[in-house]
Amino acid sequence: MTEMTDAKSGNTMSLGNAKHMIDDAFTRTELRGLSYESAFAGATSFMRRKYTKDLAGVDLAVTGVAFDQAVTNRPGTRLGPRAVREASTLQTFDPPYGWSVDPFSTHAIIDYGDVAFDYAHTPSFPAALKAHIKGILDANVASLTIGGDHYITFPILQAYAEKYGPLSLLQFDAHSDTWPDDDMDRIDHGTMFYKAVKMGLIDPKRSVQVGIRTTNEDPLGVHIIDAPEMHEMGTRAAVEKIKGILGDHKTYVTFDIDCLDPAFAPGTGTPVWGGLSSAQAAALLRGLSGINMVGGDVVEVSPPFDPTGATAIAGAHVAVELICLWAAAQLNKA
Repeated sequence: MTEMTDAKSGNTMSLGNAKHMIDDAFTRTELRGLSYESAFAGATSFMRRKYTKDLAGVDLAVTGVAFDQAVTNRPGTRLGPRAVREASTLQTFDPPYGWSVDPFSTHAIIDYGDVAFDYAHTPSFPAALKAHIKGILDANVASLTIGGDHYITFPILQAYAEKYGPLSLLQFDAHSDTWPDDDMDRIDHGTMFYKAVKMGLIDPKRSVQVGIRTTNEDPLGVHIIDAPEMHEMGTRAAVEKIKGILGDHKTYVTFDIDCLDPAFAPGTGTPVWGGLSSAQAAALLRGLSGINMVGGDVVEVSPPFDPTGATAIAGAHVAVELICLWAAAQLNKA
């Protein structure tokens, strides 16, 4: 009978006991270690992590933001967190492929549930989300957020900037989201990084946008590797360029699923052709190991527009890769 040993706790788990595992999200006692619960059954927390609001002893909290009131085209990303959690159950049995780190065994990672907000009072949403993330950061815990539309990154950045100061932003996206908008209270998923630059939340000189393929005349000083350049230069050259820009600056990583070509991620609100393949995205994220990532998110997964579930699967993979990026940064600091 095959056995697995948890890298940090030392606990040994028999794969044969998987037939007895169910609802790990509620029944597991250890915050570390893989899960062998059947992918098609049980409570669907992200990667079968423990569902809890207790941040004691936690290293990273995965949290959902079921918000899509800021979209310019198709709503539906409010259902993204639930779909990504479900899709993540396909990855819980093995350490993440292609990485020398296994954060789910070495770090205490939980599913912190979703942010609570009044869906009928949109103006109150940003403060609610900022407070939610601030509560995580105040406990010296990092966050990985599942959206929701891309506006959610703005209140998250506000919380992170209060803790760390101006951040580098590494943004994977079809759109720059830096279109001019000087109404700082306006809620729009296409203008929030304009506001983030203007408010000093991010340092544009040390920030990079990857996969862009829509026109915006003023990038506000943010470095851009657009999709055509990405295809031409290849992932290795792109990784080196990105690392050279970010340096060792504290970096927030945001991944809009529409960075991927609609062939790989059709379930999103504003799809644009000519995007990255899932293989390119995987190579980029793995190649970026070593950046000083302090938090991140994956956004714009809209399940109603993809009955195959492929977009949610992509979102779950991106989320795992981002957690690996974060974990590699922690090992670099150790």
